[in-house]
Amino acid sequence: MKYKKVVVAGAGVLGSQIAFQTAYCGFDVTVLVREEDNQEEIKERFKKLHETYLDTIDVMDTKVGKSKDVWALGISSVDDFNKKECIDKANNAYESIKIETDASIALADADLLIESITEDIKIKNAFYSGIANLMPEKTVIVTNSSTLLPSKMAKSTGREEKFLALHFANSIWKNNVAEIMGHSKTDEVYFDELDKFAKAINMIPLVAREEKSGYLLNSMLVPFLLSAMDLLANGVSDAETIDKAWTLGTGAPHGPFAIIDVVGLETARYIVLQYQKVPDLFDPLLKKMMLPYNYDGMLAILDKMMAEGKTGKAAGEGFYKYKK
Repeated sequence: MKYKKVVVAGAGVLGSQIAFQTAYCGFDVTVLVREEDNQEEIKERFKKLHETYLDTIDVMDTKVGKSKDVWALGISSVDDFNKKECIDKANNAYESIKIETDASIALADADLLIESITEDIKIKNAFYSGIANLMPEKTVIVTNSSTLLPSKMAKSTGREEKFLALHFANSIWKNNVAEIMGHSKTDEVYFDELDKFAKAINMIPLVAREEKSGYLLNSMLVPFLLSAMDLLANGVSDAETIDKAWTLGTGAPHGPFAIIDVVGLETARYIVLQYQKVPDLFDPLLKKMMLPYNYDGMLAILDKMMAEGKTGKAAGEGFYKYKK
């Protein structure tokens, strides 16, 4: 694995985190955005990430920070932690990330392209088709899609053998996992390269050998979030109480609605729309325990909140309010 220049397409919640983490680990990172994207907002997002890394490093340098529940393995292993070096890497990442709207400039000499744009297969395929002739032959392409199968997008890239999925979890500096999933035409060598790259940016690579919508993490997470949304849509209880039922009953740090706030309500809405099309989400035994999901009710709640600007934690408010 000889990757040096990494291009991240998209600077949303996860795209910006992927870019910052990759730059933090010493790679040359360019973020490719649309001309219509608000670059001031994007710069502010990177500024907040920079502050988050510095604050996390400060905490890691305390007794409390040594706890496995607090320690951020994306920033440093426990054995190799050096506060000054970590601060220098965070500062260098913030200062070195380049933002570009011209795809031909951004992709020149790119070793790896990480696509993290809107979770819509038509938009993704149009993006790949539009840049297919702008990349050097060596460029490997991965999608950070959380639900879409690589095989449904591979052809539009023009390099099916060099295309696979590399999906990250939110709060990448702490939840340092990277799911790797290819398709039938992915060359095995790129599984190995992505495994090495994931480790090089302090991630733990998790390989899925068969295509599965939702991959590993979201195959478990999405039904969980839908179940919580269904409780809310049917008036069984409110979001805060549902979250408490989960956190107090399992010891988990966050409930489903706090998680939805982190991933963003727009992403949650897309997930609801996608699963609304799946008639047999649960097996017959589980179906006996529950009524059909109230998808229309879920969408009504999300649409109302989004219209009010309550789009999630990044906006300062979703199901909960946050300090901006």
